[in-house]
Amino acid sequence: MGKIVVSENVSLDGVIQDPAGDEGFRLGGWVGLIKNSPQLNKLALDEALGAEALLLGRRSYEWFAARWPSRGGELADRLNSLPKYVVSSTLRDPDWNNSTVLKGDAVDEVSKLKQQLKGEIVVPASFQLVRTLIERDLVDEVRLKLFPVVLGDGERLFGETSDKKAMHLVHTQTVADGIVFLTYESG
Repeated sequence: MGKIVVSENVSLDGVIQDPAGDEGFRLGGWVGLIKNSPQLNKLALDEALGAEALLLGRRSYEWFAARWPSRGGELADRLNSLPKYVVSSTLRDPDWNNSTVLKGDAVDEVSKLKQQLKGEIVVPASFQLVRTLIERDLVDEVRLKLFPVVLGDGERLFGETSDKKAMHLVHTQTVADGIVFLTYESG
């Protein structure tokens, strides 16, 4: 059975909106350039190398697909070669190679995907999809790169849930510039 792994960049106050700064959010760009941080770049590469597939919502898929196919290097090569599954009712013909659109009910489609795959299914960004997966107890692990900034505004990672969702801290790592990498398992 596959393992759903949520991977997010998050501010101290839980904001995930526009970390790269190219979506027009007035406070966007709060992560800086990951390529300028060897430690963050290594985290991203290690995660990609450990993944069997990526799972994305449509907007996140379009963001990644507009950037990664034209890039080179080990991380780009890995992301471009990985199977990508996109939860969307509107996307028809994905351009990024190895991409499959999951068109049915998101929960049913992701449940089937977990049964079909054996390794890590990494969900980068895609906060709306993440909220649905957490609500339906489909997330096995949450990896947060916690950036030392308080934005005070913006879309937060976690939304309302029908019940509490227990998570257990299994790993911490301090990264460059006060960034902390936290890994939680569900349950």
